[in-house]
Amino acid sequence: MQGRLGRRAVLGGFVAALFARRARAQTSPASAGPVDPSLVDDLVAANRILADQGVVDGYGHASVRHPADPQRYLMSRSIAPELVTAADVMEYDLDSTAVDPRGRTSYLERFIHGEIYRARPDVKAVVHNHSPSVIPFGVSTVPLRPLYHMSAFLVGGVPVFDIKRAAGGATDMLVRTPALGRALAQTLGERPVALMRGHGAVVVGDSLPRAVFRSVYTEMNARLQAQAMALGGPVTYLDDEEARRAEASVGGTTVRPWELWKKKALAK
Repeated sequence: MQGRLGRRAVLGGFVAALFARRARAQTSPASAGPVDPSLVDDLVAANRILADQGVVDGYGHASVRHPADPQRYLMSRSIAPELVTAADVMEYDLDSTAVDPRGRTSYLERFIHGEIYRARPDVKAVVHNHSPSVIPFGVSTVPLRPLYHMSAFLVGGVPVFDIKRAAGGATDMLVRTPALGRALAQTLGERPVALMRGHGAVVVGDSLPRAVFRSVYTEMNARLQAQAMALGGPVTYLDDEEARRAEASVGGTTVRPWELWKKKALAK
């Protein structure tokens, strides 16, 4: 009798596991297929660079759109950026559902990435960071403005996302729902950078090197602007024409610092 009960229990467990696997297969989105390993390596490098340059610490994340399907993107599992490896990289759909999680935990704020990719077909890479020098500009009335030719991309204004206003009440400040992700994407609009009140920033680009470049120089511009303002007196910012020319000149050379930063970050 006990033998039959034992066999029934084993069979029941097998059937339950089978149904569970089928349920996961039905709810998980299909993969867009493998990507060139060099792109995964670049995503790993992007995370390491951002950590090495002081743009992220134990928190923050970077992603890249899947080259074979604009409805998919790649991002690491929930882990400190400096520790990301190729094995940590996961594929997501634009609802920010993991294709094949295999027990790996996702970032709570992955909706930032999915909703920006959905709203901005031109964007190929997204960075979310808690860059320390930008925080004051997200909580004060002082706008972040380009005063450095390397940050000319900031011309035209840097919008500030207020999650309390978007949510209609107090939150834990995390973009943990698609609705909040859509609200952030709407605030970003067509801009390359948006600040997040009391939180950090989101930075986008048409490539991983450009998104990383903009993340590094947004932090640097914020630091320099605070220093210039502390000196007293008026601050001379780049005007629109200067910014346009500087962006046309410097904006196409992002590969140079990318190669340097990548070599340094991966050597550690």
